[in-house]
Amino acid sequence: MTSTPARPNRRGPRPYLSNNAVIAICLTVTLMEGYNLIVFGSVVPLLLEDPSLRIDERTAGLVGGIVYAGALTGVIGGTMLADRIGRPRVMAVAAAIFGFGSALAALAATPGFLGGARFVTGIGVGAALTTAMTLARNHAPQGRGSLVITIAMAGVPLGGTVAALSGIFLMPLWGWRAMFWLGTAMTLVILSVLLSSRISEPAEVHDTTLTPLQKFAGLFRGRVAVFVGLVALAAITNMATWLGLNVWLAEAMKSRGFSLTQALLFAFSLTGAAVLGSWFTAIAADKAGSAKVTIVCAALTLAGLGGLLWGPPSLGFALICVALMGIGGHSAQNLINATATGAVEPHSRGTILGITNTMAFIGSFAGPFVGGLAFAAQGAGGLFALYALAAILCLGICTGLSYSRRHLARHVDVEAVPATAG
Repeated sequence: MTSTPARPNRRGPRPYLSNNAVIAICLTVTLMEGYNLIVFGSVVPLLLEDPSLRIDERTAGLVGGIVYAGALTGVIGGTMLADRIGRPRVMAVAAAIFGFGSALAALAATPGFLGGARFVTGIGVGAALTTAMTLARNHAPQGRGSLVITIAMAGVPLGGTVAALSGIFLMPLWGWRAMFWLGTAMTLVILSVLLSSRISEPAEVHDTTLTPLQKFAGLFRGRVAVFVGLVALAAITNMATWLGLNVWLAEAMKSRGFSLTQALLFAFSLTGAAVLGSWFTAIAADKAGSAKVTIVCAALTLAGLGGLLWGPPSLGFALICVALMGIGGHSAQNLINATATGAVEPHSRGTILGITNTMAFIGSFAGPFVGGLAFAAQGAGGLFALYALAAILCLGICTGLSYSRRHLARHVDVEAVPATAG
């Protein structure tokens, strides 16, 4: 699409933000989402050692996954509200909710209270994620959809990187609660920026007579239904592995004999490599097609897991494997979303992202929870084997998705899906 310039403000002293500024705001919001999502993985080693909580691996896996159950609620609610009150307002409300959830987590005295706090956090994260991604995509220049989605979603691993680095310095001094207080404070800063900003959307986003229900139904007709189904399955399997690793990687590597600092270094490598690698995969996707590059990303995740399962147990080799998993897991999800939005008209982007993110959060809930069961039963080896199985499934589904996208471009049969390559 051709990016639409920001409209001049005729109602007050503050102008509407430019397209680049909107993308930057979305990146900032997803950074805080990423922090609030991934911070739990950094605090798991200390949570398990906290005698006041009396939390074990199975319960930690459930608490780690329940944030994604909340996110599932948030993405559905946020998608429904966006067409009524506008995405900028939804994004501000969502940020307030996940900041409040972070404060509740810092005050938690029982596993149940902590789980409830993480559920509240998830509601805010789910509503903000789809909103931020859609806003960013709607302000993307022509032919730069994959890159702009990657820029916006880079905030998630960046937030995880901030969590990992903060944990190295904060937790030895002030414990795990300090991590959640930091998340609350940073979210308040972001919320103040959102409340002082004015964001518009291109006219073509609203250029339709379709109701939200008609947009949704249009994505489940004929060949399009197959495409949407593959997008959903790819999101589930990829996020089960990617978010499961974010929750359990530090503890799994610690159980293999690495120190807490080294375990947090692995968490930093996972998210840091995800950010750096995503720029290269996004540029490649805008040139070669997002669906094709998604296959490569799924293969990288599987290669990293295979290395941890069967490779030498050295620090350097393990860091390389973790970096491959970071690049593959994060980039694959970005490009699944880019493939999905590239197949629909602008007015249906929010709808299909609502579907993909709903499925992604189902995988995000299942991954940490089932991973916790595998880790409790068979240790780190069982955990990595489980995620390798999910990665194999994801690779196969992404291959089918690439074929379906090419087939769909040649046989368009619904109003919502144009004959364009993605």
